[in-house]
Amino acid sequence: MDSILNNITEILLLIFLIITFLQSGLDKITDWKGNISWLKEHFSKTMFKDIVPLLVSIILITEIVAGVLCVIGIYEILTSGSKLIAFYGGILSSVVLFMLLFGQRIAKDYDGARTIVIYFIPTIFLVYLLQG
Repeated sequence: MDSILNNITEILLLIFLIITFLQSGLDKITDWKGNISWLKEHFSKTMFKDIVPLLVSIILITEIVAGVLCVIGIYEILTSGSKLIAFYGGILSSVVLFMLLFGQRIAKDYDGARTIVIYFIPTIFLVYLLQG
């Protein structure tokens, strides 16, 4: 119980990232055609228009790995007190958000880019907390 209370901020932020990225990855898997269709239209006037499925695959894999690292990170915090895997999960989550932000900026979807920044703030705070 002490391990939970002593690391509650980190654990809550990791849960936030787990929900964010595992749900997003699951959505891409269960509605691949719908996501690809929407994103092809979204990026139709950009340099990404011909490689949307490849880019979505990269995002999907990275999101799933980030979410899994966060799950393992919570387990490690609770069992050994180590925060290394959680730290890697936070860093990879930041990388995913940078990729998404870059895509939204390229598509000139500034509202979408602003939404990504809302996710980035708690993510970078988590990385800050875990780096010590």
